Amino acid sequence: MSTPLALATVTAVLQNFIQNSITDHDLAATLGGSITVSAEPPDRIDNGASSPDRIHLFLFQATENQGWRNVGLPSRNPNGDRISNPPLALDLSYLLTAYGSGPLHAEALLGLA
Repeated sequence: MSTPLALATVTAVLQNFIQNSITDHDLAATLGGSITVSAEPPDRIDNGASSPDRIHLFLFQATENQGWRNVGLPSRNPNGDRISNPPLALDLSYLLTAYGSGPLHAEALLGLA
C-alpha cells in the first residue's frame, strides 16, 4: 500500500465510475430529477420525501486475501534494512444501496450501478 489514502481512493474511483455511468446513460433525465452518488456512513444519509434519488456506496468490510498475502515479500538492502513493503492484499466488500423518490426509481438506480 503506497499511502494511507489507498482505500479511500478505491471508494472514490467507484463513486466516480457510477457518476460517469449516470451521465453517459442520461439517467437523470429519464427519472426526471437529479441523482446523487454518495459514499458516507449509512446513518448520515437523509432519505426524506424531498431528498433526491441517490446511489450510496459504503465500505463495510476489508478482509485479507489468502491467495495474495504472501506475494511480494519485503525487500531489504545489504545492511538488512527494509527498503520496500509488500502489497496489501485485501478484499473490499461494499454495500450498494439506492434511494428513489418515485416508483421504481430505486430499481432503475440499482440496475445502472
